[in-house]
Amino acid sequence: MPENLTTQVERQRQYIAGGTMSLNRAINPSKLFVRAEGAYLYDADGKQYIDYHAGFAPYLFGHGDKEIDDAVIDAIRSGASLIGAGTMPWEAEIAELITGCVPGIEQLQLTSTGSEAVGYALRLARAHTGRDVVVVMQGGYNGCFDYVSYNLMDPASFVEPHRPGEEYPLSVTTAGVPKVIDQIVRAIEYNDLEAAERTLAKGDVAAIILEPILQNIGIVKPLPGYLEGLRALCDKYGTVLIFDEVKTGFRHALGGYQSLSGVTPDLCTFGKAVANGYPMGVVGGKREIMSLCAHPSPAKRVVIAGTYNGHPVNVAAAKACLTRLKTREKEVYGELERLGARLEAGLNEVFAKRNYPTTIVRQGSAFAVYFMDHAPVSWRDVVLNHDAERDINFRRALIEKGVFQFPVITKQGSISLAHTDADIDRTIELAETVVSTLN
Repeated sequence: MPENLTTQVERQRQYIAGGTMSLNRAINPSKLFVRAEGAYLYDADGKQYIDYHAGFAPYLFGHGDKEIDDAVIDAIRSGASLIGAGTMPWEAEIAELITGCVPGIEQLQLTSTGSEAVGYALRLARAHTGRDVVVVMQGGYNGCFDYVSYNLMDPASFVEPHRPGEEYPLSVTTAGVPKVIDQIVRAIEYNDLEAAERTLAKGDVAAIILEPILQNIGIVKPLPGYLEGLRALCDKYGTVLIFDEVKTGFRHALGGYQSLSGVTPDLCTFGKAVANGYPMGVVGGKREIMSLCAHPSPAKRVVIAGTYNGHPVNVAAAKACLTRLKTREKEVYGELERLGARLEAGLNEVFAKRNYPTTIVRQGSAFAVYFMDHAPVSWRDVVLNHDAERDINFRRALIEKGVFQFPVITKQGSISLAHTDADIDRTIELAETVVSTLN
């Protein structure tokens, strides 16, 4: 380990609780990245990496995109500032732009993070239904706060006894969650409609929340009819259907994954790619639910508040990002699909020469390599069939060769418009070198 990295890590551990400002960023091997530009990361030693982590996926246009950064600089120089009183014109502009893009959003509120957006979505659902219970997906990720800190990536010993059609026992992902919250959270398997119906039929569920594609554990897609089935069940039992599109939103389509699936949720949340890496979240949905923010009765009014909500810097980035997507929609998503298909084909050719099973799953610019013989349909499927050791060895070896994917099993790779054919081909070349060393 280079001395500068060793020193930096020691300093971080001395002054930063947990060693990094977001504990999900901790990686092994440790790296000290000092700069990012386009499709590349640079460490303290000047080594360049082709970046497919993309900061947990917000960079649709790449790091430091000039068009988006120029919009931010223009906003700052124009005198736009954090005013914190009344409505600013840029708030109305971005709200109109987003509602015009996403079919499931009639009204919205802005937040600073996706986690905040999810928290407010659940609050709105509880106020709308008068119920308390939230249903989450085993293996899904919906932010870091108490009500969704359950059943994230549990080990095989936990999931193996599970039977289809049933709820999971709760598995909390962090210390400090009040035990009382266990009473109002339930966990079920993704792609298990029978479990969803049994849970919703109890009549006390305010909301079921899910990533329409589970992208916390790679790319786990809905089975045919699954999202449509959830929509029908929520309508039947009076439950609010929430799509957490913090990762899927705007990366796969201008209208979010909901526009591709044809299934419209009651509420949805966005983040990450909405502002190409600037910190902004969105919570929006049906007018009848979102209008609770202005309900005349204090007993029914839902408060959504944040000093930095609608911050002009973040809104400028989002406006530039979404305007560019809207005006160049076919060009942008066509190029991302082309690059994704090129990488997928190349990796498939590389792995076809190996004597162990490998499946690549891709949705547009997002991809995952599974060391198993089929595309997974749930976290249970992944944890019982995926070769986790081979996965982590593959990732670490690629990092040493100069290709950065987050060194945790099943984490998605993300392609941006900053990537070139040369980057893709170099990645395939290095992957071929790496897999020849894997057992």
